[in-house]
Amino acid sequence: MSEQQGRGTATTLAPMVEVEDVWRSFGSGPTAVHALRGVSFAVGRGELTALRGRSGSGKTTLLNLVGGLDAPTSGRITLDGADLAALDEAGRLALRRDRIGFVFQSFGLIPILSAAENVGVPMRLRKVPAEQRDERVAALLNLVGLAEHTQQRPTEMSGGQQQRVAIARALANEPALIIADEPTGQLDSETGRSVMELLREVVRSEGVTVLVATHDPQLMELADRVVELRDGHIVE
Repeated sequence: MSEQQGRGTATTLAPMVEVEDVWRSFGSGPTAVHALRGVSFAVGRGELTALRGRSGSGKTTLLNLVGGLDAPTSGRITLDGADLAALDEAGRLALRRDRIGFVFQSFGLIPILSAAENVGVPMRLRKVPAEQRDERVAALLNLVGLAEHTQQRPTEMSGGQQQRVAIARALANEPALIIADEPTGQLDSETGRSVMELLREVVRSEGVTVLVATHDPQLMELADRVVELRDGHIVE
């Protein structure tokens, strides 16, 4: 159901994500659009899995379902042992806050906040004590290579630096899973590769699982596995 690339050792571990016969349709009857058609795959713990496919293949729809931002029309998704269909809205919100970190193509930083303040936002929402929060922020900005840029605002940073801040923010609450949707889409090839290499390092240093959507073949070589979507189907 997927292409194995290089490492692949994490596939022997208990899955962090299990997607079973998932369909997602929009509308009904003959005009219905079937974005996903019976998708099944798993992501092992501590694994960096790349989800590839052309625009319109269903990548973003699938990421939204795994992240609990949307619900499938049918099928089952389990994340870190939790059946998403069994959670109410409050439960899904808690899962996204505590167990999932999101990285977006557009960075999603708050313009008026410094790099350090942006990284600290998720911990503020969890009411983490200030001293503990400041220590975690400093450690994460150091991890992503921005220890000297803590007080800069997004408008004072390059695209690559902004995406590194976004990755640090995604790690703030020590998530089990990071979901990244085309995180290099607005970056040049060299900067994009450095961001993917950072995600690769995050898997090793933080023990986090990463599911990243990309259409850039140069970036897929850094993944443990590549899963291809085409017209809503997993390609064998």
